[in-house]
Amino acid sequence: MITSDREPRKARSESRQKPAGARVSAAEAMRYAIEQLGELLGRAPESVSSLKPTDQGWEAYVEVLELERIPQTSSVMASYQVVLDPEGKLLAYERGRRYTRAQVDRRDGR
Repeated sequence: MITSDREPRKARSESRQKPAGARVSAAEAMRYAIEQLGELLGRAPESVSSLKPTDQGWEAYVEVLELERIPQTSSVMASYQVVLDPEGKLLAYERGRRYTRAQVDRRDGR
């Protein structure tokens, strides 16, 4: 019989599932935000720039490549606000600002 090495890992991860309603860890919330937003947008997010727990679950800001250009410093990025419930399920997302990859935030907001 041929077996996959994926089966034991899957069984182990299922045995560690949290009870319904339990809050996922920060690391899990980051993974869930990236996975679910990527699935909805059809583009792989590049990073999570912010993550914080809220009364409703988690809020994350996820950076996504929107338009690839050459040179890469002129590529257009977008920051998405992602809201997750305590279990890590995506409740809402919204695209915030768009910027070029080379752009640096200024403290004075300009």
